[in-house]
Amino acid sequence: MNIPPIIEVGDVLVSSDIITERFCCDLDACKGICCVEGDAGAPVTLDEIGGIEDALDTVWGDMSARAQSVVDRQGVAYTDRDGDLVTSIVDGKDCVFTCYENGCCMCALERAFRTGKTAFCKPISCALYPIREKRLANGGTALNYNRWDVCRDAVRKGVKEDIPLYRFLRDPLTRRFGQEWYDELCTVAEELRRQGIIP
Repeated sequence: MNIPPIIEVGDVLVSSDIITERFCCDLDACKGICCVEGDAGAPVTLDEIGGIEDALDTVWGDMSARAQSVVDRQGVAYTDRDGDLVTSIVDGKDCVFTCYENGCCMCALERAFRTGKTAFCKPISCALYPIREKRLANGGTALNYNRWDVCRDAVRKGVKEDIPLYRFLRDPLTRRFGQEWYDELCTVAEELRRQGIIP
């Protein structure tokens, strides 16, 4: 019996590879390249822009001079070519909130949050990556696994440690959809495992 490509969990359509694939970030190997590579910033909501602006004074000193210049000129976010709100970027790639620690690219927003300096952590789209959330025409939500070559070390580590993607992203999935929804996702995965549909 084959696993269906799409699984409905609550009112969210979930790509089945979020359950079947293994993934575990390996910062020592990738050095946080996902915050640097790409041609647009991270998707953000209007509420998140407000949270970022509230945290801006706190993280300003951790941002590069070029990032500060970009924010001065266009703000913390802009509308990309697809019409989506995304965080501002430097030179067409680096997120303005990237900072470096021991050779690794870090998020200045998350670092400030983890040290208790701000109430805002980072955009949920960043926390959920490599899961991407898509709004459907009917108002519903779909979750897809965005495969990207820069995450090959995370795939390798996930396979080695046998960590399914949805388990690795337990906290951000719970933050976005709630504990009850995440528990239902786990129940669906366990049932598929029990039936022998997934290993």
